[in-house]
Amino acid sequence: MKSIFFDCNDQLGPVWEQVLRPDDPPIDVNMTPFKKEELPLVIAGYDIAIDDHSYMPTDLVERCKQLKHIVFLGTGAASYMNIAELNERGIKVHIIKGYGDVAVAEHTMALLFACARDIARMDREVRGGTWAPKEGMQLQGKTVGLIGLGGIGAEFARMAAGIGMNVTAYNRTPKPELGIKQVDIETLLKTSDVVSLHLTLGDETRGFLSAERITMMKHSAILVNTARGALVDEQALIQALKGGIIRHAGLDVFHSEPLDAKSELAQLPNVTLTSHAAFRTLEASQTLLRRAIDIVKSIKE
Repeated sequence: MKSIFFDCNDQLGPVWEQVLRPDDPPIDVNMTPFKKEELPLVIAGYDIAIDDHSYMPTDLVERCKQLKHIVFLGTGAASYMNIAELNERGIKVHIIKGYGDVAVAEHTMALLFACARDIARMDREVRGGTWAPKEGMQLQGKTVGLIGLGGIGAEFARMAAGIGMNVTAYNRTPKPELGIKQVDIETLLKTSDVVSLHLTLGDETRGFLSAERITMMKHSAILVNTARGALVDEQALIQALKGGIIRHAGLDVFHSEPLDAKSELAQLPNVTLTSHAAFRTLEASQTLLRRAIDIVKSIKE
């Protein structure tokens, strides 16, 4: 079957070369940027397409009559394509789990420290000639509430406990084997000094952190999201940050990516932003690309 990694970039290109093996199937690699509407031209004639976080609207994908499989580099394919619609058209979407649990958990911790101590805002001010030390939040002894206890959530729980935080969690399916105090979502939101999202995105979780739930949080609370932007009511979050309903947000993911520089989120001083980079470490990328190739190898028809 004919395969293409259609949106490789300068960062992933060298890693791709590192993980290739002599017995791997031939996979074409496109490193030339293209406009969204040009997608059918790029993947025309291919049975398998490897996707590194490019949007794949159904109306464009269905013009690629030969395409039967999409291998999405990560777990969040639902943010970039309508999986059900593609399945109805005979296109199977493969995702890759567990490749970067440590990387994402570390990035979550980095965002938390940055938010708690206003690192990014002070950096901007010092560079602009303003010397205005900010009073930060000491994390030791504070309660962090994790929404979701998959691999990333469990790894972040370990890190948070390691710096002396009290860890609680909400998970749709109880996981007593983890030894983490689990509570209902209302209790978590009302009692946590930090709320960190670690849910997968689906019909049941889209908009999970609604306007009503955001208002349950402490006024002094920090929200960190390295999972999926669509888990949160973005407009409600913006209003909460503007109105002092919550203290600060650290965000790596957004409803629309790349985030528009004119977005209200980008204008707020009590928001720390990163560019959907939580999973971007060399170690995680190596594992991710190797698993993608192995999925291609396993596809028979």
